[in-house]
Amino acid sequence: MKPKVSAKAGRFTESVIREMTRLCNKHGGVNLAQGFPDFPAPAEMKAAAKAAIDAEINQYAITWGAKSLREAIAKKTERFAGYRPDPEREIVVCCGSTEAMISAVLATADPGDEIVIFEPFYENYGPDCILSGAVPRYVSLRPPDWSFDRAELAAACGPQTKGIVVNTPHNPTGKVFTREELAFIGQLAARHDALIYTDEIYEHILYDGREHVYPASMPGLRERTVTITGLSKTYSATGWRIGWCIAPPEITGAIRKVHDFLTVGAPAPLQEGAAVALAFEDAYYEKLRVDYAARRTFCLEMLERAGFRCFPPQGAYYVMTEYPTAAGIAGDDVAFARCLIETVGVAAVPGSSFYRPGAPEGKSLIRFNFSKRQETLQAAGERLARLRNS
Repeated sequence: MKPKVSAKAGRFTESVIREMTRLCNKHGGVNLAQGFPDFPAPAEMKAAAKAAIDAEINQYAITWGAKSLREAIAKKTERFAGYRPDPEREIVVCCGSTEAMISAVLATADPGDEIVIFEPFYENYGPDCILSGAVPRYVSLRPPDWSFDRAELAAACGPQTKGIVVNTPHNPTGKVFTREELAFIGQLAARHDALIYTDEIYEHILYDGREHVYPASMPGLRERTVTITGLSKTYSATGWRIGWCIAPPEITGAIRKVHDFLTVGAPAPLQEGAAVALAFEDAYYEKLRVDYAARRTFCLEMLERAGFRCFPPQGAYYVMTEYPTAAGIAGDDVAFARCLIETVGVAAVPGSSFYRPGAPEGKSLIRFNFSKRQETLQAAGERLARLRNS
């Protein structure tokens, strides 16, 4: 009998992050696993989407994005990154940054091409390589500061290298890549005529005065950079599924074709709401940083009191931790995460889901998400206190 499923579908699992959410819901836990805010999205953005629905903007938008949103993306990019992409030739609006990444990889990588990925990594990058037929090459980010060895990165690049994935600020570690690190990555990309796929979805969530450096804004890198970002994190609208790619016209044209046959287009009325959000004044982004800094402080203190060793993030809204073996929970990170939900009532993500299958580095790690209301974090802290008393 012929196999009912493809070989590639058998090479990766369903999302562990979303599995933790389902398990959390089953046990009535506090969800610090999946990275979605539990507080309202901006009222002006929601009002614009509602107005678009009432105005009967309910049919297909242009496949690669409503003109209003592409213009807004171009203006915001110029405002923050210092260059203006052509909204007619260099922007593709997708169904979230997750679809933007797989569309970009499918549009640019052929079977046998190699893609360099920093490890730990957001769990989608591995399946993206498998689905496109590309071969992942892993380079370690090492705690406590999640730095990488330049010689190791250089050795991972070669004649088959099609691209390097750079996620900054980084999920799951919160690392913010420096200008010097990005310049080195750019030199390697130029040497091997490779692309840089940048996942910048957390670009505005930064701590301790750190700067988000836009790789496409650096000398010589714009022509080889595929910038990926979106609405979800900055504007607290993960369920809207609005993301986008910015790339040179030839690459954009290929991404548009792949995107067209994957999803046709992102939700039309929500694109109108997104266009309004991208024009928010600086005060919005300043408040975002202040509010998340307070959440980070609370979360770090809460986790340390519960016995976790924390690696404070430089950006994004996650904390990677080493879990307390003194808590009396036997097994590896997966067993600990499951037990944490079932017996304590708090959901987190096992660290191994951010590493290649079989890698030992994640087995002692757990990731927490703090994009939550104060009451939610407080409730989690009260439950986690049981670990100290166990």
